[in-house]
Amino acid sequence: MPSADVDTMVLNLMALDLLVLAERLGHLCQGQDICVTTAESCTGGGVASAITAVAGSSNWFETGYVTYSNAAKRRLLGVSDALLTAQGAVSREVVDAMVAGACRESGAQLGVAISGVAGPGGGSAEKPVGTVWLAWGSADASHAECRHFAGDRQAVREQAVREALIGLIRHLSPSEG
Repeated sequence: MPSADVDTMVLNLMALDLLVLAERLGHLCQGQDICVTTAESCTGGGVASAITAVAGSSNWFETGYVTYSNAAKRRLLGVSDALLTAQGAVSREVVDAMVAGACRESGAQLGVAISGVAGPGGGSAEKPVGTVWLAWGSADASHAECRHFAGDRQAVREQAVREALIGLIRHLSPSEG
C-alpha cells in the first residue's frame, strides 16, 4: 500500500477515535444536564471541532474559545497580564485561569483549557516542544496536568485534543470502586 494511503488511513482512524470520545462525552453531558466549553491555544479549536462533529452537540456545547495569543487570553477569558508575565502562557496557573474564564464567560458548568508548545519551534529548556498544560473544571475549581507529547506539530495537537476529551469524560464519569 502506498505511504499516502497508509497516512490517510491512520488519519481516518484517529478522527474516528476523536468522534467516539466526543460521542461518549455528549452522552455523559446529556445524562447529567451539563454544558461544556473549551478554551484552546495550541490546539486551535481542535477540541471544539471534535465536539461539533457529533450530531446534536448543540444540546451540550454552545461556546468555545480559541485564545492563541496572550492578548486574546486577557480579553476573552480575563487571564491577568501579571499572571501571563510571571508564569508564561504554558503553565498550570494560566490554564486554570483559562478554564475558569471560559466557564464564567460562557455559563458552562464544565470546561477544558489547553496551552502548550506544539512546535516545531518555540520550545525552551524549561518548556520543550511537546509540553502541554491542560485544565478541567468550572468557574470555581479546576484540576491541571502537564503532558509531554512526542511527534511533530500535528501529532502534539492531536494528542492534546484526545487528552482533553478523555479528561472531560473522566470528570463526568462516576467513580469506580
